[in-house]
Amino acid sequence: MLFAEEPDKTFAMFFATTQLPVGMLLPVVGILLVTSEWSQRTAMTTFALVPARSRVLTAKVLAGVVLGLLGVAAAAVASALGALLTPVFTSDTSDWGVSGDHVVQAVLVQVVTILIGIAFGMLLLSSPLAIVLYFVLPTIVTIVANTVGALSWMRDWLDLNTTLAPMYDGSLDGQGWAQVGTSVALWGVLPLVAGWIRIERSEIG
Repeated sequence: MLFAEEPDKTFAMFFATTQLPVGMLLPVVGILLVTSEWSQRTAMTTFALVPARSRVLTAKVLAGVVLGLLGVAAAAVASALGALLTPVFTSDTSDWGVSGDHVVQAVLVQVVTILIGIAFGMLLLSSPLAIVLYFVLPTIVTIVANTVGALSWMRDWLDLNTTLAPMYDGSLDGQGWAQVGTSVALWGVLPLVAGWIRIERSEIG
């Protein structure tokens, strides 16, 4: 609001910018949503009260979706505040326009990121390990894709940071959707399925 150029002082730009910290925080919340009861030794109580483990896991996934929506709402409020205060604290005006695609993609990316966090939590059942690997593994893919020419395709198809980035400003289109689907299948769907099976079959002590 204070230092950007006037064309960037729009609600849409504020909305895109505020999605980034939310997108970093929500996966950690998703991980803790699953792993906290395992680290606090309350899993036995949970599954004693609700023996059908799939019901517990489904509830956690649905809670993650709600938290993703709340994250977008919080970012929208912060963005509106920035747009509202721009003409108050600066000599610039602020454009309030935002496209439907931008809003839809912002919602999708936040829901997807928190569900990927939940997937890592289910698979690893350890808060520190899941949080570290969530941030480290995609970073390794990025480094390898940027340094090994023959593997540069990994950046466009398997690097979450690259595939999800256009969704924060609502610019994802065409082949980008296929790339998002591929990366989410790798980092989200596979860990979620494996973690779900692990929790369903694991002994709780």
